[in-house]
Amino acid sequence: QVQLVESGGDSVQAGGSLRLSCAATGNTTRTYCMGWFRQTPEKGREGVAVLWTGGGETFTHYADSVEGRFTISQSLDNTKKVLYLQMNTLNTEDSGLYYCAGKVRGSGGSCRGLNEGDFTNWGQGTQVSVSS
Repeated sequence: QVQLVESGGDSVQAGGSLRLSCAATGNTTRTYCMGWFRQTPEKGREGVAVLWTGGGETFTHYADSVEGRFTISQSLDNTKKVLYLQMNTLNTEDSGLYYCAGKVRGSGGSCRGLNEGDFTNWGQGTQVSVSS
């Protein structure tokens, strides 16, 4: 079982920056893909960025709306995996409840597709509010 806990959400002004963190604990061995999604009443839940590993390499993919402004990364140690989302040049459309999600190997679907239905584990979310 994998537990995901997000942190780092805050209220900021447009043009500002935030860094979100997601601590993954438990049996993360099969979790080869992790990502960030955000949810708003207007758009529902949409994929923001994903990161996956394979063949000793790390790959990333971003939604068009955040490409060039957001950076997803991860750090690994013996006890837990932490996923980050560095968000720069924020605008009001970046506001939302940000979720961290994980996908285990062999669960079907793809990581790159940013499809919430392909992810198997979810955190509780952290709120980001951007004001103009």
